[in-house]
Formats: sequence, structure tokens, C-alpha cells
Amino acid sequence: MSLSSIARYAPRSCRHLFALSSVQSTRHMSGLGEATFTELPETHQMLKDTCRQFAENELWPIAGKIDKTQEYPEQQIHKMGELGLMGIDIPEEYGGTGLDALAYAVALTEISRGCASAGVIMSAHNSLYLGPVKYFGNHEQKENYVSPFIDGTKIGCFCLSEPGNGSDAGAASTTARDEGDHYVLNGTKAWITNSYQAEGVIVFATTDKAKKHKGISAFIVPKPTEGLSLGKKEEKLGIRASATSNVIFEDVKIPKENLLGTPGMGFKIAMMTLDSGRIGIAAQALGIAKNAFDTAVEYSSKRNSFGAPISKLQMIQSKIADMALKIEMSEMMMYKAAALKDAGKPFTKEAAMAKLACSETATYVAHQAIQVLGGMGYVSDMPVERNYRDARITEIYEGTSEIQRLVIAGNVMKEYGY
Repeated sequence: MSLSSIARYAPRSCRHLFALSSVQSTRHMSGLGEATFTELPETHQMLKDTCRQFAENELWPIAGKIDKTQEYPEQQIHKMGELGLMGIDIPEEYGGTGLDALAYAVALTEISRGCASAGVIMSAHNSLYLGPVKYFGNHEQKENYVSPFIDGTKIGCFCLSEPGNGSDAGAASTTARDEGDHYVLNGTKAWITNSYQAEGVIVFATTDKAKKHKGISAFIVPKPTEGLSLGKKEEKLGIRASATSNVIFEDVKIPKENLLGTPGMGFKIAMMTLDSGRIGIAAQALGIAKNAFDTAVEYSSKRNSFGAPISKLQMIQSKIADMALKIEMSEMMMYKAAALKDAGKPFTKEAAMAKLACSETATYVAHQAIQVLGGMGYVSDMPVERNYRDARITEIYEGTSEIQRLVIAGNVMKEYGY
């Protein structure tokens, strides 16, 4: 994929921008240096506009329907693949678009603004499936398990959580027994996004119980594979068009070459993957918040009460101001986390902050949007009740809000030398 494929949805007058992988926007500069994030670079801004247009044309019209039917948006995911969004930060060498973490965050925000289910499908595939192979896989693994998963026809999933471990990722009861030329996997993974559609699985299993979390290894498992089965599809509060279920491994034989990294490296791979994934969840949550905010602003400008739009009422203005403030602050935090990753600097704390800020903003904004709409906000005729249901999961998966606070506090204490 290349930027030219994304440009299909861009305004004709702006498509030439996508031929450039790093176009710097023109800014007024003082003699003291250049401020950052006063605006996005032009390439990223055009990507944002393109994804917004795609979301409005392709995702927004189906979002309500697939929420009710729980239908996987296969056609739309294929189109996202054609645009390069299903391998957006994968090097072009392996068929990806070759963009950066900031581009990923910008694009995913707009996709999630159109449909949160499409957003989480994109996020889990890019961050959790492709990410570990991109960073820890060898060339052959990337050829076999990245390149075929770029165009939207195949997606992957990430199997870390288990029924009994929750936030304790180091307590993996799934085992991988070394049988010489292969491993045998046994165990059950829980709450796995994309499980039903996935054709590739990243799974974490204990190879040496005595070493605890240092005895966990990561494996790439093709699907279908003999002995791999799925539990029932979960009936969820939100993001209902994405499939979630248990993934069960019963004497699943995996060749030694499907080990990702080295034995005992699994916990490190999982934690580094989740750091990056939290930027994706931040973007998903921010998109949900923006959709709810769009609806609240539009409704308040058209709904008349006491002879004037309710947007003229101070109480409604207060809610709009608070929502706008939280969205803006959360977005800046997400941009910072992505920029740090792109600069090759530590970003664990900032990714946790972005995920925490954006997820809690999504829940807050959806809640306040319902208040602005009143009774209309409580029925499915309007999207804010769906936004409220979709937002709630962003405070839970890929690390609960409580875990994010622990990550943030731990890093702050290290920075202070404690």
C-alpha cells in the first residue's frame, strides 16, 4: 500500500500531497523556535480529512444497523484495507503504508468517529496483531504473517487475557510444552477481539513455570489450526459489530519457527505491544467522544425551547464548553504520546495518560451529550446512546483505568528518583 491509495478519498485539489511521505506545514516562526501541535503536518491533516470523508460515506450510514445486528462490516474493512488503513504503520517492504504512529492515531480517530466497531477492529488488528510481528518477528514471519494481512481481506487477533488472570498478565495458565521440533499449546484465552474473523493469532503461553512472568513466550498461530476452537460470541454492551469470544487451545501443535522472539520474551512483547496499543485505544475513545459531541452541538443549535435554541442557555453552554475542553486536552495528550513513539523516545507513561484521558473523556462526553439531548438521547433514534455504550469499554480493555493510574504513578516515582 502507498499514500496514493489513501488519496482516492481526498479532494482532487489536494491529492498531490499524498505523494510526499513527510510534508512540513508552513508555520509562522519566531526567532525563539517552532511550536509543535499548533496544527498537524499537512500530510497528516490530509489523511485526517480523507478518513473523515471515508467514515461519513462508508461507516456512519451502517453504524447503527450493525450495532443492532452485530454484523461484521466485512465490505467496509476491505475498503479500509484498500486505503492502506489495515497496515498503516507497516513498512512498504511488507506491503504496508509506511506511515507513523501519529498518522495511525489521526486515522483511527476519524474511523472511530464514524463507527466504534470498525475502529476497534482496525485497532486490534494493527496494534495487537501486526505490531508484535512487526517489532519482534523475523523476515520470514513478516512475509508469512504480515504481508497477507494488509489489504483488509485477512485480520488477526491477540490472545493475552485469560478467564482467571484479568489485569495480571503475568499469571498465564496457558502452557506451551516443548516437544523437540514443535510446541504443544493448551489453555483458554478470554475476551479476544476479532476472534471469529481472525486468520492469524498472537498467543502468550508459559514455557517455564519456574520463571513466572519471565517464563512466558509468544507464538504466532495460523487459524484455522487443528485443536484451536472458539467459545460463544459474547453479547456485549457496546462495540457490538466486533466479535469477542474465548479462544481455546487443545493440544495445538505449533512449529518451532512460529516462536516470536526468543523463549521467555513473551511478557516483554506483551507489555511493549500494550504500550503502543494504548495510543490506538486513545484514538478510538477520542473518535467516540467527537461523534457524541458533534451530535450534542448540532442538536442544541436546532432544538428550540423558550423561543430560542437551547444552545443559548447558559447551562447547555457550560456542558458544551466542558466537553470541548476535555476533548481538546485529551487529543493533545494522544498526539504527544504518538510523537514520542515516532521520535524513538520512551512513551509508556504518556501512552497510559493518553489512554486514561481519552477513555474517561469518551464516557464523560457521551454522558453529557445524552443530558443535552434529554429524552432523545436515551433512544436509539439518536447515536449518543450508542456512543455511551461504546465508550464504556475503552476504560477497561488494554488496561483498565486503574491500571493506567498505576503505570503513570510508577513512572512518575521513577522520574523523581524513587
